Amino acid sequence: MANPDLQRRNRNLMMWLTGLVAGMIGLAFASVPLYDLFCRATGFGGTPMRAAEASNAVGSRDMIVTFNGDLAAGMPWHFRPSQNKMTVRTGMTYTATYVASNPTDTVITGSSTFNVSPDVFGQYFVKVQCFCFERQVLQPGEKVEMPVVFYLDPELEQDPYLGKLRDVTLSYTFFQVENDPETVNSGAVGPDLASPNPALPAPVEAGQSDGS
Repeated sequence: MANPDLQRRNRNLMMWLTGLVAGMIGLAFASVPLYDLFCRATGFGGTPMRAAEASNAVGSRDMIVTFNGDLAAGMPWHFRPSQNKMTVRTGMTYTATYVASNPTDTVITGSSTFNVSPDVFGQYFVKVQCFCFERQVLQPGEKVEMPVVFYLDPELEQDPYLGKLRDVTLSYTFFQVENDPETVNSGAVGPDLASPNPALPAPVEAGQSDGS
């Protein structure tokens, strides 16, 4: 006859192991969005910070921002920054633009990821408006301009690791995603369209300050 205590221990062990496996599966599914949220909140891994409005403090250092645009394997778009470099003053708000076009005869939907390098700049590179992570739908032959409104937090001037660094690179990579007939070109601005969000501060043209 089986020992009741042994049966109970085996049952408890089985329940514990089942719970452990379920928990590990749950963590595996949650790890990507949690990691992405962590990066956005801290700037870890070169992920730029996000802000709802422009900076209200102007620093004293000039930095050089290099813009880079890449396409994932199999993405048939053309994609590039409108300007390669920009000299910016910390705390001032600037607008850069990227240009995407669809040279094919079919509708192509894309979405982009981004990062800054060196990674340490992630916590100081603040984007007020961008097209990252949004689905962009381009019709055959369509071309759009996509703005990025950003500033470099003047707090970087107090970071001893950045004392001798003057160059930072903002990179976007577009990859193709499944077409959705109901998806609109959220965030993309065509040449003939006005400013996309009147609630945001008026974008500052490349190389100019916003007067703050």
